[in-house]
Amino acid sequence: MDIVLKNAKVYTSDEQQPWADTIAVREGRFVFVGQESDWSDDGSFTVHDMLGRLVLPGLIDSHTHPSLVAESQWHVRLPWTHDVVALLEFIRAFGEAHPPEEMPFLYFEYYPSTLFGGGQPTKELLDGAISDRPVLCQDFSEHSHWVNSKMLELMEITAATPDPVPGLEMFARDETGEPTGHLLENVHHHFIERMYARLGWRPPTGLTAEGMRPFFQFMTEHGVTALFEALVADEDTLRSVAELDAAGELHVHYEGAPRFRTLDDLPEAIETVHHYQATYGNDHIRIRTLKLFLDGTNESGNSALLKPQSDDRCGENHGEIQMDLDDLTACLVQCNRSDVDLHIHMVGDRAFRNGCDAVETARKRATEDGDEWRIQVTFAHCELVDPADMSRPAELGIIVNWTTHWSGGYFGEEAKKYLGDERWNRMYAFNDIATSGAALTFSSDVVTQYELNRGNPFFGIHVAHNRVDPQYPLDPSRHPDSVRPDAASKLSLERLIKGYTIDGARQLRIDDRTGSIEPGKIANFVVLDEDLFSSDTDTFLETKPQVVFFEGRAVSGSL
Repeated sequence: MDIVLKNAKVYTSDEQQPWADTIAVREGRFVFVGQESDWSDDGSFTVHDMLGRLVLPGLIDSHTHPSLVAESQWHVRLPWTHDVVALLEFIRAFGEAHPPEEMPFLYFEYYPSTLFGGGQPTKELLDGAISDRPVLCQDFSEHSHWVNSKMLELMEITAATPDPVPGLEMFARDETGEPTGHLLENVHHHFIERMYARLGWRPPTGLTAEGMRPFFQFMTEHGVTALFEALVADEDTLRSVAELDAAGELHVHYEGAPRFRTLDDLPEAIETVHHYQATYGNDHIRIRTLKLFLDGTNESGNSALLKPQSDDRCGENHGEIQMDLDDLTACLVQCNRSDVDLHIHMVGDRAFRNGCDAVETARKRATEDGDEWRIQVTFAHCELVDPADMSRPAELGIIVNWTTHWSGGYFGEEAKKYLGDERWNRMYAFNDIATSGAALTFSSDVVTQYELNRGNPFFGIHVAHNRVDPQYPLDPSRHPDSVRPDAASKLSLERLIKGYTIDGARQLRIDDRTGSIEPGKIANFVVLDEDLFSSDTDTFLETKPQVVFFEGRAVSGSL
């Protein structure tokens, strides 16, 4: 349907023409963007008076996890409490109400990362609640887990079991080397098939179009018209996404990224990317990027830091980095030769600096070899950046991606143990990176059904603009008005919209087609129920799209 929206307040994300009051859409593309006085209607368009409502380009989530959310639907939600006894009683009672024949494996989420203070959870504590079957509890940071003895037994984990990725994916151990029941990162993924085999059971996690549909519906209803899946574990994900697309139910531009771990893994991973793109790539689905984890998390103490961790009296613990500078540089060179982009997880300032150094060296090497630098490198998270490195992404063409809803205190003060006050107060600071000219993109990074509500871009905009988490506010007695330091790092509305639109499109390499409201581009846009630019910033969270258009068609709501 060909339509005209007039008397609107259109924020275009086009620097040449940031505002308009009239847009026209024909055959799925914008054919006019400007002032009503300049529009000539030939009578073939259906005209809608928008009564001053705000119109934005379709929003882009540049780092999220549809498949992980779909796979988590069988998990059990824990009550939010800092009382270990109360938590264990809930687990015991749940196990009693759901016997092993019904639920052979219990997966609970989440327990607070600070539940054990400076200590760690133990298998013995969990055994006291349930010992007749494997139990796993995921902590709030999503980067460590607590398991009972039965789960370790069924996975065949002993003191002799080596850590798959020392310093990152590993088992906490006592002085004898015996695993304690505290798991860092997803170390259990390397062994869990043994447990399923011995149980003769598997969880209902097989990815299907039906299982993934609710995630995409949620995103569509909240104005998202493009997204980046930051870890494609296997082909089932893409098969399911392609099935939704073939049924006309995928109302986003989708890109997914398989993972590799080492330089030795890279050639096979590059082949996988090319295979996936050849098999599933089309106008809506694209696979051209690989994912790499360079360090862990600040909350778990395995981020890569320039200065030692604050709790290290010897001054020697700088955290963990998963790839040295030479290997990372070599990976970048190989990716460039193969036309495969790279999306790198990093949270510590040493990881950020090493990443910049590797890109700088790889670009020089490409020039020396007479090769063009073709790939796009995105640094994801970048929670702690040394002030001296803030301008380097702009200089090196690196895109910086940030999960907006983390900047209001979502993870509490857990990272202070390792970072200390000064570095903790400098976390999540992106204004200097943006003003230096780098593309800054935004995302939700939601990984379970538990937190899917935080996948709403307006939730992220609310938190990043106010530095306050409406669900998990910081203690106001320690942080006035629960504002997470540094208050000067609040992001402007204009910066946030840019990152959720045109800069996000640049990261996904679709900015020639979408990301802004311009003549010739695909008509992906959102009509909102309130004007963000004139409303109270405390109400951003309440913003709801009245209509979401994808390729010129209303896919949620109606005019």
